[in-house]
Amino acid sequence: MAEITAALVKDLREKTGAGMMDCKKALTETTGDLEAAVDWLRKKGLAAAAKKAGRVAAEGLVGVAAEGTLGAIAEVNSETDFVARNEAFQTFVNTVAQLAMGAGGDLEALLAADYPGGGTVASTVTDMISKIGENMSVRRTAILQVSDGVVAAYMHNQVAPALGKIGVLVALESSGDKAKLAAFGRQLAMHVAATNPQALDASDLDPVAVERERNVLGEQARASRKPENVVEKMIEGRLRKFYEEVCLLDQTFVIDGENKVRQAVEQAGEDAGGPIKVTGFLRYQLGEGIERKESDFAAEVAAQLA
Repeated sequence: MAEITAALVKDLREKTGAGMMDCKKALTETTGDLEAAVDWLRKKGLAAAAKKAGRVAAEGLVGVAAEGTLGAIAEVNSETDFVARNEAFQTFVNTVAQLAMGAGGDLEALLAADYPGGGTVASTVTDMISKIGENMSVRRTAILQVSDGVVAAYMHNQVAPALGKIGVLVALESSGDKAKLAAFGRQLAMHVAATNPQALDASDLDPVAVERERNVLGEQARASRKPENVVEKMIEGRLRKFYEEVCLLDQTFVIDGENKVRQAVEQAGEDAGGPIKVTGFLRYQLGEGIERKESDFAAEVAAQLA
């Protein structure tokens, strides 16, 4: 059995909003398994939220590049936010995003790509580290491509053209008017930036995640002590609600606040003169998934003075 540490209890409390004693009990019941403890609290109705991002934001920039049927996205991290405002760093990230279009979504290929002016992307990172004085890295990259249509890009919290904190690409397959496709694609990318969907539709969701959600919903529904046939209907209804929250095409389109995204796609296809198929989307939020050591600035200053 894993040790139930104060840090583990704190982490669970931050993820769920549940009380400290409830979090400790949940971890005890699940032998220290954090994700299982989240489910335990949800089943007991003790979690204030089903999910909380809880991700520590690393510094740096996300860059996007899109042209016609191809788009690329890349994230470059640094130690401090000061670097993100550095013109040389911004130029570097912008160039990396452009080069990413030819790297096919392969990080190693991107790092090995020739950088304008000499050297590779990887060697240029080393040069940037020595010049700026901070550690940095090209963390990840990906592309989207369609055979006919457009790949649209959007940058939220933009600090310079195509550079910012949240970058989004959306791929639209269609023979319709390209200018209208691009305009709608940007709107859809803005929607993705705002709602952070997990999948295009229910068929794209991880079956394990769906089964886990069904299990939690089942426990909640059975707590009502209603007949099993009624419970099954409750589960299906709540599962549909879950899909509406996490699946792009089932979400309410934030641009008009009324139609589902799939309806907005149909309407946009009629306006563009050709049916539209959303073949994929990418959303990079700066620093997601990176945990950084929390520092006590006052303590650091005191230590240096000592």
